[in-house]
Amino acid sequence: MARVSLRVNGTSRVVDTDPTTPLLYVLRNDLSLQGPKFGCGLGQCGACTVIMDGNAVRSCSLPVSSVRNRAITTLEGLGTVARPHPLQRAFIAEQAAQCGMCMNGMIMTAKVLLDKNPNPSAGQIKDALDGNLCRCASHLRVIRAIQRAARERA
Repeated sequence: MARVSLRVNGTSRVVDTDPTTPLLYVLRNDLSLQGPKFGCGLGQCGACTVIMDGNAVRSCSLPVSSVRNRAITTLEGLGTVARPHPLQRAFIAEQAAQCGMCMNGMIMTAKVLLDKNPNPSAGQIKDALDGNLCRCASHLRVIRAIQRAARERA
């Protein structure tokens, strides 16, 4: 066990854990953050996506020791129930979620996309989301939600 310092959603946190523990497990089990989901455990589906230093990363494949003192944002860090982030509002308005398993990855990846490209085309949105797997086939609603959020932010 080791003490690992993290900066999650703007707050400094210290956890006692095995340094090889995946960041996802620390976020969910030690910090009680339920936004990132366990999907494949291999960094391939996107359900566990968080934002680290402005980039979308897969938390299931990152040992917690590799993210010490880095800026990590989870879905909970975007907005609250009372004041949701524009992306969260757009996903609700477009009814983009079905089972909800992929939504964390979709929203977090879309956040990074919109931060880098405030007005993406549908093709650019599809390219950005290419690594996020969704079994429910809500892709068209997801694209509409991201376009809605982009318009709202403009």
